[in-house]
Amino acid sequence: MPIHAPLPIDLSGVRLEPGRGLSRQLYQRLRERILDGRLPGGARLPASRDLAGLLNVSRNTVTRAFDQLYAEGYIEGRVGDGTYVAQLASVVAAAPTQHSKPAPSAALRLLDQHHLSIPPEGAPRAFRVGVPAFDLFPFETWARLSARFWRKPSPARLGYGDPAGDQQLRELIVAYLRNSRGLQCDPAQVLITSGAQQAISLCAQLLVQPGDRVAVENPGYRAAGHAFAVAGAQLQGVDVDAEGIDTAALERLGHCRLAYVTPSHQYPTGVTLSLQRRLELLDWAERHDGWVIEDDYDGEYRYSGTPLAPLAALDRQGRVLYVGTFCKITFPALRLGYLILPASLAESFSRRRALDMRHSEIGTQAVMAEFIAAGHFQRHIRRMRSAARSRRDALLAGWPKAITGCAAMPAVDAGLHLCIRVESLAREQQLIAAAAAVGVEINALSSYWLPDSTPAPDQRAGLVMGFAAVDEQQIEAALRALRLAWKL
Repeated sequence: MPIHAPLPIDLSGVRLEPGRGLSRQLYQRLRERILDGRLPGGARLPASRDLAGLLNVSRNTVTRAFDQLYAEGYIEGRVGDGTYVAQLASVVAAAPTQHSKPAPSAALRLLDQHHLSIPPEGAPRAFRVGVPAFDLFPFETWARLSARFWRKPSPARLGYGDPAGDQQLRELIVAYLRNSRGLQCDPAQVLITSGAQQAISLCAQLLVQPGDRVAVENPGYRAAGHAFAVAGAQLQGVDVDAEGIDTAALERLGHCRLAYVTPSHQYPTGVTLSLQRRLELLDWAERHDGWVIEDDYDGEYRYSGTPLAPLAALDRQGRVLYVGTFCKITFPALRLGYLILPASLAESFSRRRALDMRHSEIGTQAVMAEFIAAGHFQRHIRRMRSAARSRRDALLAGWPKAITGCAAMPAVDAGLHLCIRVESLAREQQLIAAAAAVGVEINALSSYWLPDSTPAPDQRAGLVMGFAAVDEQQIEAALRALRLAWKL
């Protein structure tokens, strides 16, 4: 169609692709030109008929694009005088300069230094750390319970809920911890979280002020350290030996706001905190008016005797915050955990969590409550413990006896992973790279240390290996691949 009047502005560069929503494309092309200044404020746009002819599209296409631009304030009509670009000079970004980008906040700078690494994606393989045998999870049972809940949910549970979590689930967690772990607490002390990491992050947000010293195991769970560092803490690494965190070294640090520990199965070395050290740690907290964050991430996995009573079960002064998770018994994607708080902190933590997310999604909580109440949870724990023991045994039995530069395989009485010391960083990296080349995952112990750690670099070397992620046949296949890769 011919153009009836000269265009007051040049739109000859606008190109539209057929079959991909012409009016939407035109709206986007015009909006881009308005925002970057190619269509300046006050410029007169062509009549819809003229623009349709120029672009070889229908007039309705142009009208719909103009209507959207009108609605969003990019253009305006002048009675009897056509359509004009709105005056947006005050909000359109100027050409970038070296000074136009705002400086990052202190929090963003800290996040650049202390951020979580992205876990490996895809199905688990040998010897991935931190993954349970979720191939054994009773998904049919879970699906049946979920369908039953959502078929006719109670209206009372469909509105806004308690930020501390579903009351029934909290009561069942209390009963479970009392019966299986000897931990006495009240449902009012339970806060449901989206996994252990959120519980740790809440502790960092509410207990740490910028500049506070926070003691962490070294080597240790770096994600916990990151949470405390982003809250402004000065991390103080405390050595770990055969009895767990060195409480004498902790005492020598002087005042620390809190200590983060993994007493049942230290991450990543795998040692268990001795009773003497547990008592000394509680005494330290009382004398220094400090807190202890107990992360019991895989405490259900004990292969000789019953699971150990948590540190919180020995606490008589309300100094221990107990972090628990369902993810190591079910599967990581569930994102369901809990925090057992001293009574004096419970209300404050609940209010703080409500600011981040009003409350946890009710369906998962309700189904987990029924899963526990019906006895499925305890049966599943027994099955998972048995499977992890069998998979551990397959790794121990098939592990090569003499690997140059490696210490002997340690005894493994608990948890889902083990740690083997290596003589040097060079040898550690060589072994891990060769394993990766044949599709076997092994973590470097050296990556778990704080950057300014005291031990010489070669004293930080080791292999950290999970053994629960895959079955015995896959473990045996991975060991055969390692023998070839390591030329054993």
